[in-house]
Amino acid sequence: MKKLIIKSIIYMVLILFTLEGLTRIFYLAKDTPTRFLDEYKVEKWQPNQNGFSVTGNRRQNFSEYHINASGYNSYREFTPTKDKVEIALVGDSFIEGFHQNYYNSIGKKIEKTLPEIEVYEYGYAGYDFADQLHLIHSYSNQFDAIDHVILGIKFSNDLTRSEYSVIKERLALESPINNLLKKSKLLVYCKSIGILTPLQKLTSGLINLFNTPQEAIAITPESAIRIKNKKEDEYLSNFKKLVSKYGFDKKRFTLLLDTRITSPFFLSYLQQNKFKYIDFASSFEVSKSPTSLIYDKHWNNHGRGIITSLIVEYYNNLQN
Repeated sequence: MKKLIIKSIIYMVLILFTLEGLTRIFYLAKDTPTRFLDEYKVEKWQPNQNGFSVTGNRRQNFSEYHINASGYNSYREFTPTKDKVEIALVGDSFIEGFHQNYYNSIGKKIEKTLPEIEVYEYGYAGYDFADQLHLIHSYSNQFDAIDHVILGIKFSNDLTRSEYSVIKERLALESPINNLLKKSKLLVYCKSIGILTPLQKLTSGLINLFNTPQEAIAITPESAIRIKNKKEDEYLSNFKKLVSKYGFDKKRFTLLLDTRITSPFFLSYLQQNKFKYIDFASSFEVSKSPTSLIYDKHWNNHGRGIITSLIVEYYNNLQN
């Protein structure tokens, strides 16, 4: 019995080492860049990192990223001056572009069409409107020299707070334990394809056993409308407070949004107060080809091409 247990342990260790090796050889697990908080309390990626982003259990999406000296995924460094024409793209993971090779990003596509300008991509997964305005305010010396700033915004989740604060939950991903666990590519791969999800649910279930259960509240159509209207009021109020605190240069700043999932109440406010925005809803709707990845909500290469065309068209209209 003792020999059986010892042999089983040895075989298990050998199997794990083999699987770890295969995961690394076939590059099934993603490289996760290191996060950090700079001196302005701006959360970004640790500068000068390189790696590959992998999605899916069969490496359905494999793309290279490059974190520049400013801490963002980009093919170029950010060196704005008054002598050049620059466009800054500011936003979350859609602008960050880990699902596309960094040398084929939206910014690069724009520059191919408009070779006389430089495009700076300030994208970071999870950035909301508060993150974006705090970034622009913190690096005003850079952004003051940039001619056009386009801010990606999603009404349903980018206006949930009225002031900026550091999101400790994201930075907690850089804890010593998490960093140690990330060294195992097999573990990263298993987590990314959901093998560890049942274990996580079990752990959450055990924790919830010790919590006092809350009674379910029936939501009527009338109450659902009231909740929706209350959220819209709150999100618009948050938008106003953030703009009031950080400012919003209506001549240079433009929002990028999808009117299909944006409150008409919010759109009406933008129009009445002369906030400019680029709407990609109709262009995505009429597209005969898919605009998003089949296993992910992020834009695919075709979708990014459409966004590029709209930004180029917008820029050219400003010059006329």
